[in-house]
Amino acid sequence: MILNQIIRNKSDYATDISSEKPLRSFVKSLSWRVIGTLDTVLISWLVTGTLSVAFAIGSIEMITKMVLYFFHERLWNIIKWGK
Repeated sequence: MILNQIIRNKSDYATDISSEKPLRSFVKSLSWRVIGTLDTVLISWLVTGTLSVAFAIGSIEMITKMVLYFFHERLWNIIKWGK
């Protein structure tokens, strides 16, 4: 499903200029997750006092939230409200 959206025919976007390409949504989710994960690692380190635990929490959080954000972006791209 994700792969189909990423490799979708480029001509599908030619008629809808208000739509983002899935690859753009993916790159946005990745860049935002790097920032968010650094924040999570820092907070986890301050709370636990253990850097290895902080990185473990940050690693899991980065993957799960990146996937959630990607689908969140794709759903909002479908919604016509506010466009």
